[in-house]
Amino acid sequence: MLWLLRHADAASGSPDSERPLTERGRRQAEVAGRALERLHIWLDVCLTSPKLRALETARIATERIGVEMRVEPRLAGEPFDAHELTAGLGDVLLVGHDPSFSLTLHDLTGVQARMRKGGLAGIEKGELIVLMRPFELEAIAAAGAAEVAS
Repeated sequence: MLWLLRHADAASGSPDSERPLTERGRRQAEVAGRALERLHIWLDVCLTSPKLRALETARIATERIGVEMRVEPRLAGEPFDAHELTAGLGDVLLVGHDPSFSLTLHDLTGVQARMRKGGLAGIEKGELIVLMRPFELEAIAAAGAAEVAS
């Protein structure tokens, strides 16, 4: 299965490649990781854009599930071939940018949707299985936290 996680909210500034996550972005990345854990999504690898905001999103999101993270320059924002990029890797989480992620979502599934910052999409064999916005991931993560607390 292929998962796409758009980088979380980032500070504005220059150079573009060095823009860090905001506090909101760090929360979004943490929530994405908790949701992945809560949904029992186990991955073989995480490939991330080399841009700081994507690297931070990937690092924070994958901490909870203990998956290997690799920097992949082809995820830096330009269109990419998802099949070529993930061939032979098993279940993969890609962390990157728009508009390339929304274009990839369309190319793989035919779905016209915009990936939100901190949003997650799951694709299997050309079918969109799930598309979650940050507030939906937050609800999943919070449900898991409520169960642990009780």
